[in-house]
Amino acid sequence: MASRLYAWARWTVRRRRWVISVWIVLLAVVGGLGASLHGKTSTEFTVPGVESQRAQDLLKEKFPPAAGGVVRIVVAAPKGATVTGPAQQKVLDDALRRAARVPGVVAVSQPATSGAVSADRTIAYSDVRFEQEASNVPQSAKDALSTAMQPVRKAGMQVELGGYAMNPQTKAGGPAELAGVVIAFAILAVALGSLVAAGLPLVSALVGVAVGVLGTMFVSRFVTMTGTATTLALMIGLAVGIDYALFVISRHREQLADPEADWEESIARATATAGSAVVFAGATVVIALAALAIAGIPFLTVMGLAGAATVLIAVLVAISLLPAVLGVFGERMRPRPRRRERPDNRQGRAPGSWGLAWARTVTRAPAAVLLVGVVGLLAVALPARDLRLGLPSYASQPDTSTQHRSYDLLTKGFGPGFNATLTTVVDTGHIPEDQRLATVTKLRGALAADKDVTAVSPPVSSPTGDLTLMAVVPKSSPDAQATTDLVHRLRQNASAVAAAGGTLYVTGQTAMAIDVAGKLADALPLFIAVIVILALILLTIAFRSVLVPLKAALGFLLSVGASLGASVWVFQQGHANGLLNVAATGPVPSFLPVLLIGVLFGLAMDYEVFLVSRMREHHEHHGDPAEAIAQGIARSARVVVAAALIMVAVFGGFIFNEDPIIKSIGFALAFGVFVDAFVVRMTLVPAVMALVGRHAWRMPGWLDRLVPDVDIEGARLPAAAPAEPGTPESRTDHELAVQI
Repeated sequence: MASRLYAWARWTVRRRRWVISVWIVLLAVVGGLGASLHGKTSTEFTVPGVESQRAQDLLKEKFPPAAGGVVRIVVAAPKGATVTGPAQQKVLDDALRRAARVPGVVAVSQPATSGAVSADRTIAYSDVRFEQEASNVPQSAKDALSTAMQPVRKAGMQVELGGYAMNPQTKAGGPAELAGVVIAFAILAVALGSLVAAGLPLVSALVGVAVGVLGTMFVSRFVTMTGTATTLALMIGLAVGIDYALFVISRHREQLADPEADWEESIARATATAGSAVVFAGATVVIALAALAIAGIPFLTVMGLAGAATVLIAVLVAISLLPAVLGVFGERMRPRPRRRERPDNRQGRAPGSWGLAWARTVTRAPAAVLLVGVVGLLAVALPARDLRLGLPSYASQPDTSTQHRSYDLLTKGFGPGFNATLTTVVDTGHIPEDQRLATVTKLRGALAADKDVTAVSPPVSSPTGDLTLMAVVPKSSPDAQATTDLVHRLRQNASAVAAAGGTLYVTGQTAMAIDVAGKLADALPLFIAVIVILALILLTIAFRSVLVPLKAALGFLLSVGASLGASVWVFQQGHANGLLNVAATGPVPSFLPVLLIGVLFGLAMDYEVFLVSRMREHHEHHGDPAEAIAQGIARSARVVVAAALIMVAVFGGFIFNEDPIIKSIGFALAFGVFVDAFVVRMTLVPAVMALVGRHAWRMPGWLDRLVPDVDIEGARLPAAAPAEPGTPESRTDHELAVQI
């Protein structure tokens, strides 16, 4: 691999103008397609085949009006008044008549006649049903509804909009995300010691992210995609793009510290060595994200593939565009000579000396370090035992959002379970007509008898009479475990309906969230097994060892456990909510564990490859396992620490995104990267390597013959041959231009 990348990099540097031009054209073409021909992202997380989705499909087929999206208008009377007062009632009725004329609206309920008024008559709601599905209700229609209710606001009443058609679109690129990029630039400047060198990783990462995200937007024209998919592509693409460029540039500048080193040869060797690790690490991220398809959930598959495509582009940028740009800067990337002596004649600190000191500290008592580290991570992971999966309700939206305020008003007026209202759909097509009413009546009684049910609405039949709907109001909120248990109990009544020849379904937004969580929870063990086996295979190929991959996989599991434990502690148990601006506690987003495992696996393998490859490189040349650990960390600690801090800064910027799903993903990834880089890779890895000694680099003969020999350290590269002075290859574009 290293030899081919070496030849590729030399070709790229010598044709740098063409390579840069190709990337500019690609960015322009993809940008134009993504900006002008992009599709509409969805706000729904649906899973084909689960019961709640089958019920929705049945409604679309047999009872289309009941399958349309709903915007729930919630009205609260001013202090000392009621919503049923003559003046308030007149204003509200006029506004609802205007709402009925909004394009796409097929029905508007009247609070006074539908029983949608609270007991104290201070809060009421009206359901505005559209002919389109919830995700297809246009923003213009929602804005028109808000405008229609303006006279109600002027009359002194509070008006908020809820309902599952009001799911907000995911947005990214706010001040917090920008702050993460600024912090990343500061870290790059310190790590590389040059503002110019610090700017290159940002520029190359932004090019890769732009191509990846804009390409994803164009693909959304043909594939149903959630807004979370593009945000995830932005988040991961930006983080890995900066890191991959950092690895190559830092190796290049390290080599140029030698005054005799030729800059073109250095670019080729940096691309061959650090670039090999980038290709290998990037491949692990791509494979891990693509493996999200194992769950068999379309929106998660698309999300994983969007992220994988963006990471792939980041890798291509790092091994093609970046060498070309480095060729443009040429000699200007050479670091300034270090002063060898301080004014007091004491020898200056050698580069990497703090990393060397850290390695010797850890390996001085490796057993104690390993014990403390493992026990500490297990303690952080303890809250994960109570992990509950779900999708955030409107209670998790920002306090200032109309969705959150509508949720609070409905809870105040009708109880916490009103926001968790379930819909039972009874397919009575195979029940004799003279028995349908009795079957539905008996079912309604059984549903109402449940201890966690507040009320069951009267049955509503489809025009053909072969489908019946009833709304079930739980006593508990959408995010409560009691509501999940209730959904499972209600479905137990299906056998009684089946005995009469019918079929019972339980659906609705809450039931859909519960079904998605269950589907993902079932897929989680298989996904973890695939990822761990994948880690063992890839690292065995990379390091030709058995113990190194095993140690890496176990460390990865510790990092995942700690990250999930911290996520449960914050988002589910409610600690540090004020600090992180978490609006409400609730279950962890159902796809976060799968996503965390996929992304963190790739990033953890990044640090594993860059650290351990330097150890193996030293061991191959000197054969001293103890010194290989120390020198490996000394030579790679600076760049690994910088890369991890950049990841934490970029992911951490998304913690303050208003979307509760993006917020939790940003937190889990930032915490997971921090733990994996600083606790697992920089601390536990050298401790384990010190304990196993020479055995770390051994592999059974039969396995050695089976595993392909992949050179990622550049051991078989040709000897460096500086370019002859005066040749075009040894000059920068600037120098050539001056000569001309």
